[in-house]
Amino acid sequence: MFKGAGVAIVTPFRDGMFDVEAYENLIEFQIENGTQALIVLGTTGEASTINSEEKGLIISTAVEKTAKRIPIIVGVGSNSTKIAIENTRQAESLGADGVLLVSPYYNKCTNGGLIAHFTEVANSTKLPVIIYNVPGRTGVNIPPEVNLAMSKVENVIGVKEASGNISQILEIKRLVPEDYMIYSGNDDQVIPIYACGGHGVISVASNIIPKEMQQMCAAFMEGNTGEALRVQLEYKKLIDLLFSEVNPIPVKAALAEMKYIEDELRLPLTSMEEKNRIKLVQEMKRVNIL
Repeated sequence: MFKGAGVAIVTPFRDGMFDVEAYENLIEFQIENGTQALIVLGTTGEASTINSEEKGLIISTAVEKTAKRIPIIVGVGSNSTKIAIENTRQAESLGADGVLLVSPYYNKCTNGGLIAHFTEVANSTKLPVIIYNVPGRTGVNIPPEVNLAMSKVENVIGVKEASGNISQILEIKRLVPEDYMIYSGNDDQVIPIYACGGHGVISVASNIIPKEMQQMCAAFMEGNTGEALRVQLEYKKLIDLLFSEVNPIPVKAALAEMKYIEDELRLPLTSMEEKNRIKLVQEMKRVNIL
């Protein structure tokens, strides 16, 4: 699908509704600054509070605005296999280039259940599928042996790994074929995961520093690991602050400070606490975002 930095893009709202104009502006900002892929309706995109009709509008807007300049990967996950398939077919019909499939949450299925779920969804589409491991959200870890099983399904092309477990990621790399993509799901672990044989990042921070995140990835891929590490360290405090409250609360606050969106989330998410916002703004000023 891509190598380098893809953005897990926010979904902007205004007065409770999807803000089409703001979304189009965000997409153009990303493309102009070198982002390699647009990941819509993921965790950062607040997909769990967005209904099917709204999802259709969001996907259509992304497809039309992007106009095939970069790939669009749509989050389609659900704790219901049936609904995940419906989401996948909707994304495919609207022109998505791939899908991101999180492990079923709350149900807490077995490894056999994970394999069956992912396989059923993958078999329902011709699109490339990236599975998504984020046990802090789902309560279920996708272990290396499940990745091995999924690597044998033709259109499952890789994993977004947000477990934070570097040893597990090394074991995945040991087991899977070379062309099975491993993307960092944690902005503070891009360089470590590259060092484990990874291929890039699906990034929250890219919402506000797309050029810098892509430059970091490009530097590593070109063999300039020192420069890549320098960028990772330069923006580490900013990244930490972007996760000082539940994502996407801080990144939406940051984008509001940059005048790209309204600082609006859907309940149960609420706006950033003022004490944390002050720290975020100070760091944004230090790195010359504001």
